[in-house]
Amino acid sequence: MGMRHEEVARYLKDHPEFFDEYAELLSTVQVRHPYGGRAIPLSERQVLALRERSRTLEGKLRELVQFGEENDTTSDRVHRLSLALLAAPDLAGLIQAIDISLREDFTVPEVALRLWGAREIDAGPESGPVSEEARAFGDALATPYFCDRPMFESGAWFSAQSADLRSLVYLPLRVDRPLGLLALGSPDPRRFTPDMGTLYLVRIAELISMALRRHLE
Repeated sequence: MGMRHEEVARYLKDHPEFFDEYAELLSTVQVRHPYGGRAIPLSERQVLALRERSRTLEGKLRELVQFGEENDTTSDRVHRLSLALLAAPDLAGLIQAIDISLREDFTVPEVALRLWGAREIDAGPESGPVSEEARAFGDALATPYFCDRPMFESGAWFSAQSADLRSLVYLPLRVDRPLGLLALGSPDPRRFTPDMGTLYLVRIAELISMALRRHLE
């Protein structure tokens, strides 16, 4: 019984001196072209493989550069949000800063905020009534929650019709205790999806939570 392909490959890998002793063999071996049926020398096939590997590496490098640029942009936006939160003189100014930053800087189409324990005179609609189910939902969240339709009565919190929202994410706001719930919505079904990264969403929720606690307490 002849040698199996795996055995031949293992032998050549373990004995690189084979190609020193039979150097002329490399110029005579013919293999199939990867993108056609014609035969080409083994050396040409190696060049094609190196070119393909180079293209793959270039593609990965472009992805890394693009990711880095997007990451830098998001970091700048989070920094500007932090400055706006620090500059807010009162709860009403803080809520306005949150809304403007998320809508204009982060280009979020719909933003809804509900706070637990804020007086209506201080927070406006953000301190409006919330059902026990919606509050229990917000209090139980530990991470961003993604969905394709508004949860409970939260569809009425947005300025857009709830039927127009195709992707949403709910961010729990808490420090030592639950403070409220921040909901972001979009008519684009791909804007907020479970496979997106949550690092910056969590950081935004943490920053807003700390700023809110200062005014709510």
